Amino acid sequence: MVSVDHQRGSEMGKDPALDAYLEAQRNHWDSVASERPQGGLWGQHYHRHMQKVFKHHIAPGMRVIELGCGTGDLLASVAPDYGVGVDLSPSMVAQAQNRHAGLTFVVGDIAAFETDERFDVVILSDLANGLFDVQRGLQVAAKLCAPGGRIAINFFSHVWEKPLQWAGTPGMTGSAPAPNWLTPDDIKNLLHVTGCEIIRHCTEFLMPFRIPILEPLCNRILARIFPLNALCLTHFIVARPIPAPQPLTGPSAPSVTIVIPARNEAGNVESYFTRIPRMGSHTEVVIVEGHSTDDTYAVAEKAIQSHPEWDARLYRQTGKGKGDAVRLGFSQARCDILMILDADLTVVPEDLPRFYAALVEGRGEFINGVRLVYPMEGRAMRFLNLLGNKFFSVAFSWLLGQSIKDTLCGTKVLLRKDYERLAANRSYFGEFDPFGDYDLIFGAAKLGLKIVDLPIRYRDRTYGDTNIDRWRHGWLLLKMVCVAARRIKFV
Repeated sequence: MVSVDHQRGSEMGKDPALDAYLEAQRNHWDSVASERPQGGLWGQHYHRHMQKVFKHHIAPGMRVIELGCGTGDLLASVAPDYGVGVDLSPSMVAQAQNRHAGLTFVVGDIAAFETDERFDVVILSDLANGLFDVQRGLQVAAKLCAPGGRIAINFFSHVWEKPLQWAGTPGMTGSAPAPNWLTPDDIKNLLHVTGCEIIRHCTEFLMPFRIPILEPLCNRILARIFPLNALCLTHFIVARPIPAPQPLTGPSAPSVTIVIPARNEAGNVESYFTRIPRMGSHTEVVIVEGHSTDDTYAVAEKAIQSHPEWDARLYRQTGKGKGDAVRLGFSQARCDILMILDADLTVVPEDLPRFYAALVEGRGEFINGVRLVYPMEGRAMRFLNLLGNKFFSVAFSWLLGQSIKDTLCGTKVLLRKDYERLAANRSYFGEFDPFGDYDLIFGAAKLGLKIVDLPIRYRDRTYGDTNIDRWRHGWLLLKMVCVAARRIKFV
């Protein structure tokens, strides 16, 4: 049951400055609740915009708690399966309960809030500016997160300090205590000392007036582009509590499914069984053969029979493209962690434990191989392919808000439960990616997964030829840039 720990509240209440601060905040927001809690037409426009932002980053049907919930409109807008709002003001909480009967609202000091329940998302919207102790508020938020949970924060930019005071914005003038004016670096540092890290940071709300054409141009596009982004009203941040490492070995270590999409790779099949290392509590191999013109399927079938020590299965692809093969392999996976190993072995199997360790130790939630750091072997990548990969890595890093140094390295690793969420949300982008790389990268970015680049040495092929057509597929990648811009960056 959601509750406030009154004993902790009384301990913190020994600070007279804190007691006076909370009393002033409570009285101020009670008075705002009796007037116009949305702050007039300007405030209504702002709140509607922020609801859209939070809805983009929070999928419906999750467990969500909002600290400093006000009238509960933001919490209701993200359509939680279970939603809880906490606010210091009894008048605000009463209004919230009347407006949103399907949600739970409680009165309480954020810094003293305690519950045994855990949530997928903790929202702190326009709250950091008004907290007596921001670090304590972030500690409470981190503790409320379930494993893999997120903290979604927005706070006013100090650039708008005077304009907000002149506009009479609630919480910035009148009886409210003087607000905090924090920079993104301040929040990043406070998150760091709290044991959290930033996944995504963007700026929002450049145009405060609803002017047709101009307003969407400013708030969807110009607000994301330097130097105009420095003029935005608010910063929006998605952060995660850094998870404790899991064991790498032993019966409690996560198990691994390695999916190998193979087309015309008969000469490499035997190496899968002699070179792939065992990882975690169990390792299985899933080979998906895709319309080969050589005898890849027959060779793989024979190799599985010849290596009964391996938990291995073979499937024949019915669709087209590597992406389709990967999805088939993932759908048949039985283990906790999903890995892709390119059948040509240009990323060597011996490097897979590095990917496993990065995920299991909590360094990231989507581990992306990078071929562009170390020198390559002579024929590993043609020059024009190298230039194209570097261009797209810069473009996608900017569009997705996380570093993606190499978008087309075949080796990618994530938890199966995260892939299942990604697959459920696939219709948001559409199925236009024959490689499968962008389907996974876009989905991971949309879910707010922590993406980590892992450098590897890229090797020459020892058998067969590449299946990539640089010109035809290059145009497809340009199309993907446009999709990422429209569906992730400029929303």
